[in-house]
Amino acid sequence: MARLPDGRALPGKLFIVEGIDGSGKSTQLDLLRKWLIGQGYCVAFSEWNSSPLVKATTKKGKKKQMLTPASFSLIHAADMADRLERQILPALKAGAIVLADRYIYTAFGRDVARGVSPDWVRKVYSFAVEPTVAFYFRVPLEESLQRILGGRPTLKFYEAGMDIGLSDDPYESFALFQGRILEEYDKMVKEFGLTVIDATLPLPEQQEMVRDLIGPQLSGALRVEPSAWREVLAKESVSGSYLDEVLPERRTP
Repeated sequence: MARLPDGRALPGKLFIVEGIDGSGKSTQLDLLRKWLIGQGYCVAFSEWNSSPLVKATTKKGKKKQMLTPASFSLIHAADMADRLERQILPALKAGAIVLADRYIYTAFGRDVARGVSPDWVRKVYSFAVEPTVAFYFRVPLEESLQRILGGRPTLKFYEAGMDIGLSDDPYESFALFQGRILEEYDKMVKEFGLTVIDATLPLPEQQEMVRDLIGPQLSGALRVEPSAWREVLAKESVSGSYLDEVLPERRTP
């Protein structure tokens, strides 16, 4: 179950995914979301750096390259706090399932990679809810870089970690920056009990593991009445129905 910082349990479930860029975590979360909806669960979704509260400030700061590692961290913390109050907590208090694409561990990885104190950034995010299960999709740096750089002709300044002066070449800087983040994620596995998924496995196998791991946690989660739109969504693209065809033993009646 999800828990408040003071240890009180919330009726809803919070499942989050983490990993360096190119780990495939967002794909797996989308597959899980469609499957859960298809099973009749009430599902809410929250995404890193998506709060309208800080959107304009973040855009301006990035455009003018004004953001320091500390100010970047605080802006993301404000984003997290706003989404927690407006999206995540209301859904958890109602008993729903919340899926989060990136959570506080993204800050712990990226901010520390930028030179921010690990203790400081953990205190900044001390308001966060403890997730029910935190998945870390681990992928080798080389494979991650192939996935990302193969489809991006250019890299943005902060995305490449150019703000911390690792290299004048954006691609080399990106590789060095992601390597630092990967090191931080690996440290967090033991510290926070992250559930590691081998992101080099075929997509259906990864999804099967995710479903198996959250299955025991679903008891008591809020469900809603069946509807036509839910059935359509559950069958969309590479959704639950796709995985059931590949892994027929996973088919749910």
